[in-house]
Amino acid sequence: MAKKTKFWLSAVGLSLATLMPHQAVAQAMPACPEKNVMYWQAFPPGGESDLSARHQQVVLKKKCGAIDTIIQYKAGAGGGLMWAQMNNLPGDGLNVVGINLPHIVFQPIEGEVQYKTADITPVFWFHYTPDVLVVPESSPIKNFAEFIAAAKQSPGKMNLGGSGLNSANHAAHERLNAAFGIKSTYVPYKGTGDMSMAVVGAQIDGAVTYTPFAIANRGKVRALAVAMEKRHPLMPNVPTFRELGVDWIDGAYRGVGVPKSTSPEARKKLSDMWLALNNDPEMKELAAKSGFELVNIGNDQMDAFMKERIALYIEGAKRLGLGKK
Repeated sequence: MAKKTKFWLSAVGLSLATLMPHQAVAQAMPACPEKNVMYWQAFPPGGESDLSARHQQVVLKKKCGAIDTIIQYKAGAGGGLMWAQMNNLPGDGLNVVGINLPHIVFQPIEGEVQYKTADITPVFWFHYTPDVLVVPESSPIKNFAEFIAAAKQSPGKMNLGGSGLNSANHAAHERLNAAFGIKSTYVPYKGTGDMSMAVVGAQIDGAVTYTPFAIANRGKVRALAVAMEKRHPLMPNVPTFRELGVDWIDGAYRGVGVPKSTSPEARKKLSDMWLALNNDPEMKELAAKSGFELVNIGNDQMDAFMKERIALYIEGAKRLGLGKK
């Protein structure tokens, strides 16, 4: 029988069901923004954050035809460049910034970014993407057992890509090594979009990434294992890590934050607007096709949710050795 290994984020105490109390409720769009929304992205085009922003741009235009959502990119430091500068933006309720967990907790612990977790003001977390291990379709590795055998045969020589340093991908890579007693090398990219060509072109041996990447690149990459409770409906042949003997259910959250100078009223309005976007049938269809798990964590739930996540991630950072030079 496979050895059971329990990890720091495997029992999070919050199922996706408990994070979606509003999903079954039809939600009318609250008052539309009076001017165009500036939607700042911390990662380059082509990754999951960009794809989700494009989905939201489409649905918001349908609901609020008089305004546009203008997507801007300021990539660098695994998202840290944008997040360090977001409080310099106008707090007018029209400037929003894409944010990610666990990145905004891990990066300040490591101490190589110019912001603290407390500097980030989330207003809505809109989806969750589970971890997945993939290799190029051209790889001779056909399943997870062959992956482990290859990694053990050549310790340290297997290069696995991921999005950013001290990110969910980075944490998942370290967890993979620890759980299965292997030693592979993490190769950070500015974002999933930048990593894509390296994986698809077999310039690296594989990647620890998210389910939307594996789904979008079916036929170009081969998914070997996914960190979900049950197999993903769009990847029915890919086993879960639980099936492989490790109690690992985790991934990354994506949401929107605002400059600290944004008023409570404007924060609430943005939170309500993003909830309405998430509850739109077109958004649900786009998310399902892309492998995003929609969650609705808004203004009223934010303090409790962040307190719990930060505590879990701090515990995990200790186990990963983050912050220890």
